[in-house]
Amino acid sequence: MKKLLLAAVVVTFAAGTAFAQDSCATKAVGKDGKPLAGAAKTSFMKKCMADECAAKAVGSDGKPLAGAAKTSFMKKCEKGA
Repeated sequence: MKKLLLAAVVVTFAAGTAFAQDSCATKAVGKDGKPLAGAAKTSFMKKCMADECAAKAVGSDGKPLAGAAKTSFMKKCEKGA
């Protein structure tokens, strides 16, 4: 039962990260309406993913994660694993 629950949690985070990347990619547009490219796109994507992951960094009790737990979660979330 624990393995099934753990698998469900991993799949949920993986799917969430994939959707976050898609939404960040669609938001990567300059002021002139053209898609960003190169360093500007890389910088935007990094910031966007960090913002998306920070919003999801909540413990099972509903409180925001802090310290090592938050650091670990953010690394995994931004990496896409």
